[in-house]
Amino acid sequence: MNLSKDLMAASSTPIVLGVIAEGETYGYEIVKRVEQLSGGILTWTDGMMYPLLHRLEKQGYLVARWRLADSGRKRKYYAITDLGQQAILEQRQQWQVINNALNTLWNNPYDFQPA
Repeated sequence: MNLSKDLMAASSTPIVLGVIAEGETYGYEIVKRVEQLSGGILTWTDGMMYPLLHRLEKQGYLVARWRLADSGRKRKYYAITDLGQQAILEQRQQWQVINNALNTLWNNPYDFQPA
């Protein structure tokens, strides 16, 4: 299945914030977690992930720090901020409205009355 670029773009922020809210992590782990959560359907690239992480950091939703991994390699780890937690709550409410509307429409097609 190929998801539209618009849907991928719209969902990337709440997904990434949700993954990072699970605990401090780095880019490659986020990519793997998203793939796992989607059953392998969402396969994000570095070119998509890192600009998003940098944007979320600039918005104050994330903080980043360099740390040595167990392998001895330096990695940039991301953690969610209070502002990021607030953004997750707002995103969740927005997505629930969209999800409820689509579920109602698709599960009860004859209840839909166009204006």
